[in-house]
Amino acid sequence: MSIRFSTRTAWDTGESSLAAAVRRARGEGRELIDLTVSNPTVCGFEYDAEAILDPLKNARALTYDPDPRGMRSAREAVAEYYAGHRAEVHPDAIVLTTSTSEAYGYLFRLLCDAGDEVLVAQPSYPLFDFLADLEDVRLTPYPLFYDYGWWIDFAELERRIGPRTRAIIVVHPNNPTGHGTKPAERQRLEDLAAKHGLALIVDEVFLDFSFSNTGNESLVSFTSGENKTLIFVLSGLSKIAGLPQMKVGWIVCRGPETGMADALSRLEVIADTFLSMNAPAQLALPAWLGLRDSLRRQILERCTVNLGEIDAYGIERLMVEAGWNAVLRLPRIDLGALELLDRASVIVHPGEFYGMQGSDKAIVSLICPEDDFREGMRRIASCLGR
Repeated sequence: MSIRFSTRTAWDTGESSLAAAVRRARGEGRELIDLTVSNPTVCGFEYDAEAILDPLKNARALTYDPDPRGMRSAREAVAEYYAGHRAEVHPDAIVLTTSTSEAYGYLFRLLCDAGDEVLVAQPSYPLFDFLADLEDVRLTPYPLFYDYGWWIDFAELERRIGPRTRAIIVVHPNNPTGHGTKPAERQRLEDLAAKHGLALIVDEVFLDFSFSNTGNESLVSFTSGENKTLIFVLSGLSKIAGLPQMKVGWIVCRGPETGMADALSRLEVIADTFLSMNAPAQLALPAWLGLRDSLRRQILERCTVNLGEIDAYGIERLMVEAGWNAVLRLPRIDLGALELLDRASVIVHPGEFYGMQGSDKAIVSLICPEDDFREGMRRIASCLGR
């Protein structure tokens, strides 16, 4: 007798055409330049191993004393991080999670019944599709458009709000477009959410990585200022400190006092049900946050150098304000990700991977090692006849 599996996990788990082509190329022994590497721990950055690992030896971790929202000392360290962004965040408004992915799961459970909808920008990261499927939530895309920078199409956004819409996801800055939500856009988002009784879920994992040459050197966190509706701000150490393996994330709740109190009491029950974050990581969090500036400087320097390589080889790219990715515009219709792999032995993500229309976009990671990135740009430029 065959086992019946949940329809929520009925994904197509077959190999994509690009993944299959990469596997074959590696099997043939070809020297590939992978411009999709986004794991900072394998990109040649300098980590202070002793300073990172030593806080894990705290003897207090041997005592099990769980707090559903997370240890007070860890939440105070997160609040101090936001003070550096000129935002006043109370530790009691913070819920620790093992990752932003888990945080999305908590919030989908908090805000949605099965079949409810959440609006998410397109282009955006495809992980949202899986997170929503696992919580029986429907995602409805709202468009971003490009005109000397990326912008939210507010008219279309409002048209897509339906009777079962419960929240709007905002990735600030966006992945992969790298655009930050402007103050006027934030105001319109809050007004729109308040008008329709919606929450805002704001993903700020790339907040610390804005480029000074764009005139947007410091993005403003949604944790600052007054809020007209409930706002849940997500972040974590994966990007902020370049430590994805440590599995530390959080939710900051903002908004009118009554709504915040109800939301936090419900979130506390959800978090208490799982108690997922381990004690050593919580005890180490203050020290890890204190180490973040060194990695941030290295990443920003790498991204700036690699952006310069794109421009030096005359490859067209869309404006990027922040984050770790760049969107290349390939003017030849016969030169997509598969063709670049075949002709140049370069791996890029196709724009379609992020919901971009057309086949002329390619996404590259700006934290790739500089020598690899330079060689990758040289090969792409050669294919373009540059």
